[in-house]
Amino acid sequence: MGHRMVTVNRSPHVLLPDASRVLALPFFPGETNFGGDRSRVDLIVERIQALSDEEVRRQVERVTESFVGRHRNLEEVWDRHAERAAGLAPVVHEFSPERRKLVGMAFTQEYAFESTAVCNPSIAALGDESPDGTQEFVMTVRAIGEGHLSSISFRTGRVTADGKVELDEVSRWAQHGTRTSGRFESSIFRHRLQEMRVDNEFSNRVLDELGSEFTLEDLEVALARLAASDVPAALRFETERAMHWLAASNYEVRFDDIPFSERVLSPAAPVESRGMEDARLVRFTDDDGSERYYATYTAYDGFEALPQLIETTDFRSFKVATLTGACARSKGIALFPRKIDGDYVALARTDNESTFVMRSDHVRRWEVAELVLRPSEPWEMIQAGNSGSPIETDDGWLVIMHGVGPMREYVLSAVLLDLEEPTKLVARMREPLLVPEESERNGYVPNVVYSCGALVHGDVLVVPYGFGDYGIRIATMSLSEVLAAMD
Repeated sequence: MGHRMVTVNRSPHVLLPDASRVLALPFFPGETNFGGDRSRVDLIVERIQALSDEEVRRQVERVTESFVGRHRNLEEVWDRHAERAAGLAPVVHEFSPERRKLVGMAFTQEYAFESTAVCNPSIAALGDESPDGTQEFVMTVRAIGEGHLSSISFRTGRVTADGKVELDEVSRWAQHGTRTSGRFESSIFRHRLQEMRVDNEFSNRVLDELGSEFTLEDLEVALARLAASDVPAALRFETERAMHWLAASNYEVRFDDIPFSERVLSPAAPVESRGMEDARLVRFTDDDGSERYYATYTAYDGFEALPQLIETTDFRSFKVATLTGACARSKGIALFPRKIDGDYVALARTDNESTFVMRSDHVRRWEVAELVLRPSEPWEMIQAGNSGSPIETDDGWLVIMHGVGPMREYVLSAVLLDLEEPTKLVARMREPLLVPEESERNGYVPNVVYSCGALVHGDVLVVPYGFGDYGIRIATMSLSEVLAAMD
């Protein structure tokens, strides 16, 4: 290994923001009207109720003609939103089907989820390599829309035997899936409440009522059963609010059988109300040979950024869960693709500038971290961190890294960790692997190249990356050249 040059090839693909791709999201104005006790929902429903049948018919026809072609299943969305409105204003149950549809229209809005930027992609293999040497892959994309609100969208493609990257066509439609409450592990739930400083007589009594796993419905039953207990009202109120907040941050999302590019994970919980950022996707193989996909991402509520975990086996059904533990506080957690000595292992940046390795017997609980690497080169003098999950090679765990240097310029580099003891640094690049070229410098955030995951296919290293926090390109290079360029 030494100071050898790495030939970086940028593929012709360039992904850019697209304001024409929109989600049909709920739109329910504030619950209470300023200056009165009537809810905004009640007032809107009252106005719809006052319309004549002919006025309702004209409005339904106009909106249908204008919007249905922009979505795959807008009629179903309107029906769901009308049902939600009926839960707040029961008179909707008495409306005719057409008037009810207008209610659904009134409480629906379009959101251009990738109108501002697409950036910070991750990538993982899908299925086995085909007989002709082609490997299919799925790529996550951070999609940014109005108000700097980030969602997670998907792209698919393949790497051919000769290292050529192909991307599938992107659908004109997009959906955010059907959200349901998930199942909770009592031990993790209890531990997270303790971290939130909600560890009291009432919370313990509620959790003692539940089994090792429970649902939101089980939680509601337990809270109702203890409603008449002798716990002070203020303590009960604060505890119930915290438990509901935590339960709402653990959920499931299911999609119909639609193209990958139509599936969008948009913020659905209090912890991520202002964005789901920088998903780091990994195909994880368990000790028994079973496979699943994990993605760690940064949940942002406008005040605090916390890591969350996504789990899926088919990219149709996703489980989203909070992480707990003293070390589950930093941005940029990236899981290793398998256990090491029976433990889950992950990279983290617990001090906000250096690289640590964490170990745990539970994928959602992280208590200890060991320092591996501090920033040392000029191009990472501000901070450094992983750019995705480690990739297993014969020589060690290859980790694509990002470094932040003067003028807040982000570049990519690489390090190699020991296969058996990943806290041991085997080798590293002393120079950047990828820097912003002139055409990539300008954007939403200038002077940035950033990735959340890479893929190796044969001797080809595929690194999708965001530039300028605005668009996405894909770089390919020789894995052997990258390894040879390390000290």
